[in-house]
Amino acid sequence: RVSPSPGSHLISCLVVLFSVVWLVELKLVEFSEPGIFNYSTLLLSEDKDVLYVGAREAIFELRMTNVSIKNNKVQWKVPENHMTMCIVKGKSKETDCLNYIRVLQVLDDKRLYVCGTHAFQPVCHYLSLKDFSLEGPAEDGRGKCSFDPSQSFTTVMVDGELYSGTSYNFLGSEPIISRYSLSQSLLRTEYSTSWLNEPSFVFADVIREGKNSADGEDDKIYYFFTEVSVEYEFFGKLLIPRIARVCKGDLGGQRTLQKKWTSFLKAKLVCSMPELNFVFNVVTDVFILKTADWRETVIYGVFTSQWGNVGLSAVCAYDMLSVENVFSKGKYMQKATVEQSHTKWVRYNGITPHPSPRSCNSSLHLPDKTLQFVKDHPLLEDPVLPIGNGPKLITKDVSYTQIAVERVQALDNNVYDVIFTGTDKGLLHKSVVYDGLVHTVEEIQLLHKSEPIKTLLLSSQGTRSLYAGSDSGVVQSPTAFCDKYPSCSDCILTRDPYCAWDPDSSTCVNIFHTQAASAVPPLSPVDTSSSLSTSGSSPSLPPSSTSSEGLGVCLLPPSLQDQAWGVQAQEAFLLFCLALGPSDLQIHWQVNGAHLETPITEYRHPLVRGDPHGEVLVSSWVRERALVKDSSYQCVAASSAGNDTSKVDLNILSRGSDQRLLG
Repeated sequence: RVSPSPGSHLISCLVVLFSVVWLVELKLVEFSEPGIFNYSTLLLSEDKDVLYVGAREAIFELRMTNVSIKNNKVQWKVPENHMTMCIVKGKSKETDCLNYIRVLQVLDDKRLYVCGTHAFQPVCHYLSLKDFSLEGPAEDGRGKCSFDPSQSFTTVMVDGELYSGTSYNFLGSEPIISRYSLSQSLLRTEYSTSWLNEPSFVFADVIREGKNSADGEDDKIYYFFTEVSVEYEFFGKLLIPRIARVCKGDLGGQRTLQKKWTSFLKAKLVCSMPELNFVFNVVTDVFILKTADWRETVIYGVFTSQWGNVGLSAVCAYDMLSVENVFSKGKYMQKATVEQSHTKWVRYNGITPHPSPRSCNSSLHLPDKTLQFVKDHPLLEDPVLPIGNGPKLITKDVSYTQIAVERVQALDNNVYDVIFTGTDKGLLHKSVVYDGLVHTVEEIQLLHKSEPIKTLLLSSQGTRSLYAGSDSGVVQSPTAFCDKYPSCSDCILTRDPYCAWDPDSSTCVNIFHTQAASAVPPLSPVDTSSSLSTSGSSPSLPPSSTSSEGLGVCLLPPSLQDQAWGVQAQEAFLLFCLALGPSDLQIHWQVNGAHLETPITEYRHPLVRGDPHGEVLVSSWVRERALVKDSSYQCVAASSAGNDTSKVDLNILSRGSDQRLLG
């Protein structure tokens, strides 16, 4: 069972060693109330330290630091006459004809804007934060909130205006992207399958592209959804993931497209494995990782396939400049004139009218020719391609439902994107992006029941917590569980940038909590638990500080004892040690107490490239001939800061003519 070559044995050990995903079972903070269900709408207010929760017929204000503590509650039930009307229309009294709170948005410092399905007659209200009560007359919720509690939809509040992607009628057959404000009438999409064709909305948000422009006229609202393809016709409905945008300053047309978007455009959002010709054509959730400069913004999306028997989920990432490039320069499409063709839309090769329909010009002054072009050409041919032209992460037999991403700076001064994904079974996966690749480092059972995580919010300030909403309740979880890793090697090999080993307390600690509270002594730079990954045949770690003061030595698993299973009598064998320590770290081998004379192969990998005085990762291995007697092997990792030892006794056991080794 010895590998044919020392190098290949080392690589296989490293691959096994560094592919560990920790399954953690922990006590989490939870909230639910008897008789209340569907806690699927969450709103985090970090400046007020509260979490607002929209459930079925109730709105809660919970303490952000501990969601089990309820500050306030207001009930919002459906009147009998509304419920009767809902039942007459064929809906269920026990489920459909109730009020599911689906919109929670901050309107100002004193009020929230809230909407509910209200027995398939959506209604909106103002929620006073002073006494936590609904105030003023109810407003019509059509175009702002879905009729059906099970129908996908999205909203975002931007500068006091509510942008929604939902359905405008009882049957759910009239999809709409709209904007509502007190000062303007409802602005919406054209009712046409060319604009929206049975969409399932998942997310919307603003990108402040016009930060330096007057009145923010160049700010864009982006929508993400899956719809039935209009480009192609097949025997079944082919689904296509989309990204669409509208201009914040859009006021609609003067004559053509009155009270309609004049800036609406959409493009295909690609997440696929080109080498296998496999496409993830359903987007289930999106998170936009915003930066000070909008051009550096990254969009993360969770995808699956409409063919559910495949059982794959993927995470794709997109940079904002690529998105902007498609919308500003991409070719338009138009309806094909050729009959009996599976291709229903083709590239438009004509002349684009002036002024350009792409720009966020004053829409009321656009000529009818431009507006008619906008009406007939909502679709772009050029797709938005993912970073790296493929998924960052692919999982088998896991269905991702939600995603949240945080960008953190670890102790090695490098910045990492940490991806949190929720599943349809109540699991949370934590993954880290290293050098463009994503490694899943932790799996947590967030929900007791095996049910979908319907909402996932992330607090990157203060509590640094995750908040998950489901049908049965709300769960609060820390973003890292560093204290669950009992040893230096476990802490390091988790590859979690939140965690580091503190040699003084001999514990794995969260660097953000430690920095904030100064609860433990300063951490040794070598203890940064960054990724141990394979690059060619040598392991690599993201660089850490060059200071070697106070550093210790740490032998990483597997120990020599763990490697004994791979040694057979009458066969050559290999043993290796892997250690982390200061720059003068050396690994010495002994056999039966004497220095090993067999040639030793060693690799040294500095954690800071080009720094001869920084920490190093050292791998050392020996290849031995077949044993003829019992032997004891020992490797010692030694430096001026201390040493660590690994030892194994190999004993030959005889059974007739058969010989084997016992370690």
